[in-house]
Amino acid sequence: MGDVRTVAAGPDDWKSWREIRLRSLRQDPDAFGSTYEREAAFTEQTWRSRLDGTSGPSVLAYAGNEVVGIGAGWLHEPGRLMVVAMWTAPDRRGKGIGRQVLDHLIGWAGERGLLVDLWVADGNPGARRLYERHGFRPDGRTAPIREGSEATMTHLALPD
Repeated sequence: MGDVRTVAAGPDDWKSWREIRLRSLRQDPDAFGSTYEREAAFTEQTWRSRLDGTSGPSVLAYAGNEVVGIGAGWLHEPGRLMVVAMWTAPDRRGKGIGRQVLDHLIGWAGERGLLVDLWVADGNPGARRLYERHGFRPDGRTAPIREGSEATMTHLALPD
């Protein structure tokens, strides 16, 4: 891991967030419920509002000055934070970056007394291993990644 650090992203980080988020959607389209085409059309204001903290935290992982990972949390129902948008650059995978981002998000939720859950793409066993090592467990729910997709995902949650 070495020089990798995670930082809370805010509205002024929108360009860095947009760049890596669009890269993640382009490189791993079946890992996300959203699409490159949808998010490439977002305005600067949309990107800024997604990072304003009102719907949950956003985290950037840096190696030196390079953004190498992201993750966010979405306050999707009272008392719960859903982990979303987790991604690590392919050449940096297996080095603990996803763990650092996830630790940051779970820590944020813990400070607020929130339960944490997420959906993981069934075609992404590496991500599922990361989540299960953190204690996430499947609850039996599955769904398509997005409407019209044959790719599926499984819901995982940290125990109460």
